[in-house]
This record gives sequence, structure tokens and C-alpha cells, in this order.
Amino acid sequence: MIPLTDPLATQRARAALRNQFVGDALAMPVHWYYNPLDIDRAFPGGVQRLEAAPAQHPSSIMVLHSTRHGGRGSQGGQREIVGDVILKGRRQFWGVPGMHYHQGMQAGENTLNAHCTRVLMRTLTTDGGLYQPEHFLRDYIAFMTAEPPAHPDTYAESWHRGFFANLEGGRPPERCAAVTHDTPSVGGLVSIAALLLSLRLHGVSLEEAQAQCRTHLLLTHPDDALARVCDAYTALLDALLLRAPDTAADALLAACAQRSLGLDLPALLRKGRGDRDVVGRLFSSACYISDSWPAILYLAYKYRDDPRAGLLANANVGGDNVHRGAVLGVLFGLLHGREEAWFAQLTDSAAIAQECDALLAA
Repeated sequence: MIPLTDPLATQRARAALRNQFVGDALAMPVHWYYNPLDIDRAFPGGVQRLEAAPAQHPSSIMVLHSTRHGGRGSQGGQREIVGDVILKGRRQFWGVPGMHYHQGMQAGENTLNAHCTRVLMRTLTTDGGLYQPEHFLRDYIAFMTAEPPAHPDTYAESWHRGFFANLEGGRPPERCAAVTHDTPSVGGLVSIAALLLSLRLHGVSLEEAQAQCRTHLLLTHPDDALARVCDAYTALLDALLLRAPDTAADALLAACAQRSLGLDLPALLRKGRGDRDVVGRLFSSACYISDSWPAILYLAYKYRDDPRAGLLANANVGGDNVHRGAVLGVLFGLLHGREEAWFAQLTDSAAIAQECDALLAA
């Protein structure tokens, strides 16, 4: 292992922080496309670069998502979470058949969860790289309720809507996490890497850093199975961050899959199955952590020597590829210690780079 003070650790962390935004933006136009053939129809040959969101979405079920609370259910009423509390001025994009989740977003723009990661990064920087849950909640609430919205997205996952429904109902922020059918989802892991890397590079022990990551996760995603995956994910991040230059990263990925899932990644790769067969049939491409976690490890292992191809493969299998992509971007950044060329093409690349650097220097 290399010491936390080694410049290589900082280089890897910087690449990981930046690449998560690449993985998010690259998958955005085909987020929640559950039929991969729809991806091929919208983008012949598949997504190959940063693209804008199409006007129509063939798999959209925004008409089923509640605008009043988390999960699915009713839309409409005197005061709605979507439009009145969060996503102000964007209620009209809900309840319309075939509406894209990220309506009007342009090539290189990031989705809401990526922007919430930026909120966490700015909060951590203000607090010297350390974590104060109440400060994050304060900044998260201010960001989400801003008018006009401080981000380009038109969709908010169930956990956002459930959180603000509970807040509107009078609960204190630290008790606003909502439980719905999709609470154990990969979206809960999107901001974890920024927290783990910041804490570790500021001298917090791995055990304490993992405990604080779990605390952060449970503020919005209270699920024991997801928390166990979070523990495995943060242990993997730490191992990749601090591995010696002669340590084989593929062994670390394979060991994580075996420990956390009982999954033999080398054996799976030897079967020669296509990506859309593995992520879509063997493992669902949906958000649920029971399938998205093995899908992430499979893609990270298969494309460990070609991150660009790995991020494209993730986008082109569809499903919850945005949030998987953010996690994959982190892993590829730690594996290679360099940002992808697409980073410079992100709409907010300059601001994101400044925020990443400020966090590492806090």
C-alpha cells in the first residue's frame, strides 16, 4: 500500500472525482431505456459520445411517478412536492406520456444526483474536508428548493420526493429519509466516493470513514442491504486508492465481487456473454442494488484496461446507466489515475474541476 500522503493517491482521487461526472453525462440521453434496441434506434450504432436527451423516451413511466411523495402514485393537488417545493417551474414535464426524464438537457450536462454530489463536495470543502451531516442537509435542502432550480434536470428520483414530502410534513431533516420500493437503489451510492476519498485523504481511518459514509447514506436511503453494499464499495475504493503500483487491480475487483456477492468474475468473463446479455438478463439493468452492484463490478472488471469502452458499454446496456456510470467513472479513475477526455466537454467542467481540486486541498 502507498501512504495517504503519496501524490499518486491524490492523482487517483482527482481522476475518480472528475470521471464520475463523465459516466453520468454520457449515459444521460438513454437513461432508463430498458429495451437496448431503442438505444440503437435513437443513436444508430449506440451512444458514442456526449449527446443531448431526445425529446421522446420509449420507456418513460413518468406518468406513474407521484409528484406528491416518493414512489409511484397520485399526481396533482393543491401543493405538490414536484413544482412547488422542488423542481420549481418544471411540473409540466410530469404526467405526459413518452416524456424524457431529463427533458431538454444538452450534451455534457449532468443529472440531479451528480449535482447533489457537487453540493456535498462544496460542503465538505467548507468544513475542511470533514463531514458534518447537518451541514450537508442544510445545503442539500437549500439547493433542492432554489428558485429557479440550480440544476438543469427535470426529474427527481423517489428518494428526493419522499425526503421533501416528509420535510413538508414537519419531520426534522435528519429523519426525513423515506422508504419506498426502490430505496435500495444504486442512486444511493453516487455521492459516497466523494465522501470516502475526502475523509481518507484528510487522515480519517478507513473504519471511521466507512461509518460516516453509512451515516450519510442512511440520511436518504435507509436500507440495510444497500448499507452492506456501501461497506463493500468503500472498502474497494480504499483498496484501489492506496494500492501499490505493482498490485493487480483486477484481483482487487475480483475479490470484492467474491466477498460481497459470491460472484466469480473471471469465470463469468470466460463464458463470453455479451454485455446486454449480462446486464439485462443475468442481472437486471434496473436501479435495484441487488443487480446494479454486480453489473458495476462486471463492467469494471471486463473493461479495467479500457475505461472509455467501459463507460460506453454501460451507457448502451440502458436501464439505470446514469447512476451505474457515476460509480464506474469513480472506479476507472482510481484504476488509471487519469480523467477521460470527455471531461473537458462537460458543460460545467471548469466549475467541477475547481470543486474537485478545492476538496482535495481543503
